[in-house]
Amino acid sequence: MKLADFAILSCGVLLNALAQLGLKAATRVSGPLVAGDAGVWKKGLDLLVVPSLWYALCAYGLSVIVWLVGLSRVPVSQAYPLLSLGYVINVGLAWWLLGELPTAQRLAGIGVIILGVVLVARS
Repeated sequence: MKLADFAILSCGVLLNALAQLGLKAATRVSGPLVAGDAGVWKKGLDLLVVPSLWYALCAYGLSVIVWLVGLSRVPVSQAYPLLSLGYVINVGLAWWLLGELPTAQRLAGIGVIILGVVLVARS
């Protein structure tokens, strides 16, 4: 895989990961959305005015566009495994920005993911 193609796909993965973090930040404002809870619809509507929800949705949209550019240049069997880098990015950013502490088991899993991505990218 060419470095430029890897960079494009990585940007798509980063945007997708940032979208996840934005959605989590939005739900921190609303609290848990639980089916059957009488206030779930109100909480859902309250989310519509949370800026991080809209930033997250924009990041998702942009990530799709960037991903399409990447897929036009790289076989999907080579590109798709790179999405797993989103797990790595999310654990790090959630730890840093949201205070979510990763466990040792999760960190070991991230190591396996990184090794797998390196193997796929080199193929």
